[in-house]
Amino acid sequence: MSEQPHTHHAATQRNSREKRCTLVGMASDVCLSTLKVTAGLVGHSSAMLADGIHSISDFVTDTLVYAFVRLSGRGVDEQYRYGRGKFETLAAFLISIILVVVAIGLLTEGVRDVWAALQGAVLERPDNIALVVGVVAVVVKEGLYRFTRHESHSTGSTALGAYAWHHRADALSTAATLLGVAGAMFLGERWRVLDPLAAIAVSVLIMVLAYRLGRPAVEELLEVSLPRDEVERIGDIVSHVPGVKAYHNLRTRRNGQLRVVDMHIKIDGTLSVVQSHLITQQIEQRLSEALGDVMANIHVEPYYGNNQCERHQHATD
Repeated sequence: MSEQPHTHHAATQRNSREKRCTLVGMASDVCLSTLKVTAGLVGHSSAMLADGIHSISDFVTDTLVYAFVRLSGRGVDEQYRYGRGKFETLAAFLISIILVVVAIGLLTEGVRDVWAALQGAVLERPDNIALVVGVVAVVVKEGLYRFTRHESHSTGSTALGAYAWHHRADALSTAATLLGVAGAMFLGERWRVLDPLAAIAVSVLIMVLAYRLGRPAVEELLEVSLPRDEVERIGDIVSHVPGVKAYHNLRTRRNGQLRVVDMHIKIDGTLSVVQSHLITQQIEQRLSEALGDVMANIHVEPYYGNNQCERHQHATD
């Protein structure tokens, strides 16, 4: 196994972008939570006040993401020989759990308010400040979602991907609150039930988002293999490296942005150690060029041509 010269520099740049993106989100959530709580108190809007308290929890999520991103950026050392990429995966999993908790809270509150409305309770009419702050919050959160999503695609960060959807979930949650506030202000008392009904719908959507984020994180933590198409692509790449007669025992997994590939290759037994090493270097280089950051652990064996496992393509036994 050998390290690509550009890997450390690229990882450092990527981690810097991740930290910058998280800090932007942290600063925004502090400002938004302050505005929402103020608007809820001054504007007599319990929905906006609840949304503000929800935004305070976002700061906890921001701090969590930032801490795990910093940890993942420390790279390889004697204790973490495969790097700290799974810290990002763990962050994505924890964010999905937080989203589930938030969704359950919104669902419970929404059902309670709908029931109260059915029993004849009347919600208080909010003031204009709640409506204005709600519009600003939706615009800011949607902007943060698009910015963070772009950074996630550029860096390949699973943590930022989860963080982006967290921003989108916040935007949807605030939009539901905004709908309820607008209905309460302009449609009269009988339409104020729109607020809890919208909150119920958003809570279900947030649960779906949490599942979409949590499932791949759990799979990575359980060391599920890379997707079949990537495994087949790896086999095809290895098979076309000059000197490789066959391969077998191909195993793959993810570690954050890093793809880990373990395999045995069969080569001409008369080749020297230097020649064998050059073949493994070519494999590592081609895999990195095709897939991004790859850590390849390659075991070299002599090729005799009489072993069932010695196949040129798609041999994974």
